Amino acid sequence: MKTLKTACIAICTLLAFASCKNNTEPEVKTVAMEETKEVASNELDPNATYAKVEFEIEGMTCKMGCAKTIEKKMAKMEGVKSAKVDFDKRLAMVEYDNAKVTPQSLEEAVAKVGDVYKVKDMKVVDEFGGDTKACAKDCKKACCADKTEAEKKACAKDCKKACCADKKESKE
Repeated sequence: MKTLKTACIAICTLLAFASCKNNTEPEVKTVAMEETKEVASNELDPNATYAKVEFEIEGMTCKMGCAKTIEKKMAKMEGVKSAKVDFDKRLAMVEYDNAKVTPQSLEEAVAKVGDVYKVKDMKVVDEFGGDTKACAKDCKKACCADKTEAEKKACAKDCKKACCADKKESKE
């Protein structure tokens, strides 16, 4: 038994010395890589006419898996300038080149991500979130910057924004 132990120790010691290298320089390997030039397929035409659409997306169940996947799919389309999907509002906002993209192609792109996603209430808009009324009289938000005092007062009754809601409560 003692000889077996001694033999094992001797073998392990020999292996340790034989496998150790005295060379402290790291081994450098050169790997030939194929050069590929990535062509930007989503180059934007500065002379293009861009349109904006907003639409609801039904069937989303999560922010990262659903909304971000749909957003990335639309953003990669040729001719799409920007794509944003708001999971909380179930709303997509896309700006695209009229010559390369149609609202139908955006709807098809959403459907290709998954059968459960359905586009609803697609509408062409001038600005995203355009249905929301501007803030009232003293609101410091940018949406009120170019409004007259009369316009600010007129829209205060129907405004859904928090800055207007606070003013309505304080007046009542």
